[in-house]
Amino acid sequence: MRIVAQRVTEAAVHVGDEEVGRIGAGLLLFVGVGHDDAHVHAAPLAEKIVNLRVFEDDAGKTNLSLLDVGGAALVVSQFTLFADTRKGRRPSFTAAADPAVAERLVELFRRELEERGVPTASGRFGAEMRVSLVNDGPFTLHLDTDAMPGGHR
Repeated sequence: MRIVAQRVTEAAVHVGDEEVGRIGAGLLLFVGVGHDDAHVHAAPLAEKIVNLRVFEDDAGKTNLSLLDVGGAALVVSQFTLFADTRKGRRPSFTAAADPAVAERLVELFRRELEERGVPTASGRFGAEMRVSLVNDGPFTLHLDTDAMPGGHR
């Protein structure tokens, strides 16, 4: 799984004219699922996300986690995180998981966040979405199951 995490003061996702998810302060999480990803990757990534010290304390140091600040997470599926742009001008997405598998894993990841005490909202899997955010910092991180202990590729 690949995640792009952005610290936000607010974020929302729309499908057509309908707002399907919104959070205040917290993390906007774009989540991609690859062929080698499995349910066992959701919990460690959720654990990592909720405990990352990416929020500022009273001294202005990034010492606080999502749990410490009572932040929320907006989870948005994004298969394009598995784009291969090495050849030609059109990205290839063959490394992305089958949509049925990816949908289950993104939802499992979202539930793992909630089980750890983080309120969540989400986009709508497979839909054309418009995501709006106020990036705080900006502070953006890339997480990948490859870079975690026990990575699988």
